[in-house]
Amino acid sequence: MTISGSDAPELVARAHTGDLRALARLVSLIEDSSPRLRSVMKELAPLAGHARVIGLTGSPGAGKSTVTSALVTAYRRQGLRVGVLAIDPTSPFTGGALLGDRIRMQDHATDRDVFIRSMASRGHLGGLAAATPQVVRALDAARFDVILIETVGVGQVEVEIAAMADSVAVLVVPGMGDSIQAAKAGILEIADVFVVNKADRPQAHETIRDLRSMIALAERRPGDWRPPIVKTIATTGEGIDEMAGKLDAHWSWLDSSGERDRRRVARAREEVAALALGALRRRMSRLPGDSALGPVAARVADGQTDPYSAADELLDALTEST
Repeated sequence: MTISGSDAPELVARAHTGDLRALARLVSLIEDSSPRLRSVMKELAPLAGHARVIGLTGSPGAGKSTVTSALVTAYRRQGLRVGVLAIDPTSPFTGGALLGDRIRMQDHATDRDVFIRSMASRGHLGGLAAATPQVVRALDAARFDVILIETVGVGQVEVEIAAMADSVAVLVVPGMGDSIQAAKAGILEIADVFVVNKADRPQAHETIRDLRSMIALAERRPGDWRPPIVKTIATTGEGIDEMAGKLDAHWSWLDSSGERDRRRVARAREEVAALALGALRRRMSRLPGDSALGPVAARVADGQTDPYSAADELLDALTEST
């Protein structure tokens, strides 16, 4: 797909007025790291900053796709436009999303106020795709009220979503031994709302008890948000309205406490840092014949210098080359 700099304003304008085809082209452009991405992002920047971003994460098998679909239904009943980014594992053959068909979300396929996009993680750690922040901005600029981000489901490393979303719902399932064990790696510490899905299972009460014990152990100051626990059976829709209500309450708390602005500044900081590091890596790869990195790495391997001094030397070389 080729988009010229002069085409970028028109494409963004079309997406802003609800043209889903234009939005799909924007998302593809972002995922493909198009040379015109800079001009597109300049057009998107003043149009974004209004949508609620909600992350849904949890261990594989927790029912994230089913809960996401049910949550879309709940928000559509409120008349809200909903965008969904479903981050899937990468196919080793095509590099695309393995679960791209999104079978469980087909009920919303014909709804023009719902936009669903599967994105391949492409080896990116943290349960997200590297292009996620820019795609979120595109959906925000396209005037979606709520953006749901469903993570890969890789388990204990899915803490990156906390830096990406305004609210994070962590799904656990009764009878899954790793659901509570994941707390040791921090996944449960990022939750703004706990969702015990498949709550019709006999172990549900035990899971809720364990979660309550963990919440009670956390240190909180007066006025801090205390994550609620919601029971859901996503296949029937039971508990989904309550889940949406708790997320609404968290959104209100973010506003009244000033935490929403703090989180969004932190999100922007992480995005800028990631782009800067990516630019640095690309600049390193352009060094002729590995002229700077190779010799420096060899001296580190031989013990002639330490890695910190070597990194400083490499940065000096990159600065001189600009």
